[in-house]
Amino acid sequence: MSTIVTATGKAPGEGKVQHCDVFILGSGLAGSTAAAILQHNGCNVVLVDASAHPRFAVGESMIPQLVEWLHILAERFDVPEIKNLASIGASTKNIGPSFGSKGHFGFMRHEPGKEPNPKEATQLAIPKVLTQASHLFRQDSDSYMFNVAAKYGVTTRQYWRAADLDFDDDGVTVTGQNGEVFRAKYLIDASGFRSPLAEKYGLREQPARFKHHSRSMFSHYIGIKPFDDVVDHPASVRPPMRWHNGTMHHLIDRGWFWIIPFDSYKDSTNPLCSVGLTIDERTYPKNKDMTAEEEFNFFLDQYPAVKRQFEGAHKVREWVSTDRLQYSSSRSIGDRWCLMSHAAGFIDPLFSRGLSNTFEVINSLAYRILQGMKDGDFSAERFEYVEKLERGLLQYNDDLVNSSFISFSDFDLWNSVFRVWGAFITPGVMRLTRARMLFLKTGEDKYFQELEDAEHTGLWWPESTTVKNMLERTAEICEKHEVGELTSKEAANQIMTMVQDCDLINPTFGWKDPEHTFVHPTTFTMAKFMYWASVKSPGEMHDLGREFLKGILKAGRKVRKLL
Repeated sequence: MSTIVTATGKAPGEGKVQHCDVFILGSGLAGSTAAAILQHNGCNVVLVDASAHPRFAVGESMIPQLVEWLHILAERFDVPEIKNLASIGASTKNIGPSFGSKGHFGFMRHEPGKEPNPKEATQLAIPKVLTQASHLFRQDSDSYMFNVAAKYGVTTRQYWRAADLDFDDDGVTVTGQNGEVFRAKYLIDASGFRSPLAEKYGLREQPARFKHHSRSMFSHYIGIKPFDDVVDHPASVRPPMRWHNGTMHHLIDRGWFWIIPFDSYKDSTNPLCSVGLTIDERTYPKNKDMTAEEEFNFFLDQYPAVKRQFEGAHKVREWVSTDRLQYSSSRSIGDRWCLMSHAAGFIDPLFSRGLSNTFEVINSLAYRILQGMKDGDFSAERFEYVEKLERGLLQYNDDLVNSSFISFSDFDLWNSVFRVWGAFITPGVMRLTRARMLFLKTGEDKYFQELEDAEHTGLWWPESTTVKNMLERTAEICEKHEVGELTSKEAANQIMTMVQDCDLINPTFGWKDPEHTFVHPTTFTMAKFMYWASVKSPGEMHDLGREFLKGILKAGRKVRKLL
């Protein structure tokens, strides 16, 4: 692409150093949100990107933790526009009618050449308070936050590439390929896998340190049929919520298809659907003689029920095909710089942890940058927690996703792993909600700071040693099955026994019953859960349940408004 020049023959700003407080590489959802927060709270921010908005991006499925982190960022840093990402109603009203509803996580197991067994399915419906979560249409959500950042006064550059990054004791000098030069006190690299900072310092670990292996291919389609309409399953084995009203995961041996519709909300006018396939590249090496679309169709042909969803459908953009998705960095924090979230590493889109992890990192990073603006300390030591958080988020997700891929070959094994993941989502959200309610009541930031005072940083319930031990034990059992030391039945039984014996798992949702494969919390069961958590539950859960209710009551909110 040609560089814009002035009448003097120079690019705008060439030869003149422009000063700012924070320089951000990458204007995706992560970079733009961080930029808006920092600019609105007193920083002079420059946000650049090698591409431009609107643009295609994946990472569209929301989870309960993400919804809560969006509310926390909006309220802690006084950027209310962030809340427009947190609910389908607000997104539709304030961004556009292009978002789908996210009512559940749905999983159906498939075998080559066979119709799926409707009894080999699991579904976790999101509790009523969060049923307004959405499937983010990323070209609109990302453009929106980029424009919010610009509205707050962030200096923006699109189609802008960094040629050099030069750090010293007082800051960083960023030189663009167009000749512009910026001088900043701190640099955030939110550019993802192709991070200029990771390349400059040789930070990528070769190979990635993670156990999990997968590659992916994905696109957007129009005309995808709801899965509910292409299978004829008896009412007795259908889930409480239509498959089309959530994120559909079609599980195959060491892989999964995703179907993420944007037309599942009543007011959506977007006919598109995000589709993709993620598979273990060791089990399924890439066929160099096939295009990405041909390879996807090769797999689609093997699973008749999934294929019927695609009858009459067609792509609206070219397919993207990756090599191994997993990458890691030897460090993600240095003096005056941070590799933020997907610039630091990545595991897999399974369980949709990416955006939640990203916004959790933004929360801890933005707080420390704002403190640094007050006293001039941008040393790596101040940001040590951010690095610990990023490593923990990746490590625990690696354990979970790797165990899940191993389990896909046997439904009973998957059914047990599903419970280790799902049973602790609710307390993981409760701790965040409690902190936010207390902040709203008192205005004291200490409640957010206290969230960082947890032993197992990066775990979705980081205060719980029990959850950490269960996850690690699950990973160990699945890996023993993978190498043949345990049969699938033995592995499934060991994990399910661990779930049934765990007194922290609530008895009201059905997690301990392997026949209860569709977990659908209602207002009534949520009320029963809150009573159990605050009155009858043991140890960590009891403390969290009581503190959660106290936080709600102190904030002047009635429990029923959260159910």
